[in-house]
Amino acid sequence: MPLRPLVLLSLFSLLVACGSNTPKPAPPVPGPAPQQAQKKAQESANLGPLPAFQRELSGSLQGVPAGAEVELALLVIDERGRPQQLLASSSLIGNNQVLPFRLRFNPETFPVGARVELRGRASQSGQLILHLPSRRIDQPITQALGQLQFFKAP
Repeated sequence: MPLRPLVLLSLFSLLVACGSNTPKPAPPVPGPAPQQAQKKAQESANLGPLPAFQRELSGSLQGVPAGAEVELALLVIDERGRPQQLLASSSLIGNNQVLPFRLRFNPETFPVGARVELRGRASQSGQLILHLPSRRIDQPITQALGQLQFFKAP
């Protein structure tokens, strides 16, 4: 078999293979939060009455879009602003309305003289979209913090 038709046939098949119209995968569409996150958020919302040995921070969060996963944490912070210890945490799912929260903690684990802050973040489809400015908590008592506003993450 002559070499020239073989080379032409292989070049033609290479061009056909490279020029195929295979569709590219579509980017993920933000949908409802995963079932596990929704279940976890529902459990934290249905806490029942406050036990005598616990204290609670409560309030409402503004600016959280529907389907966004919100994480709140009560943290011990060192002198450089880094978290050192987790005292309590809670997860919620945004509903595009004012979102009430209740964060329970044990006052016995609250360190005397240390800096304790409430921090929060909201993510959607695994990406950080909003953050809550740090809120200092000075005493281990039950407190109503009022309405807290989320802001766009940098």
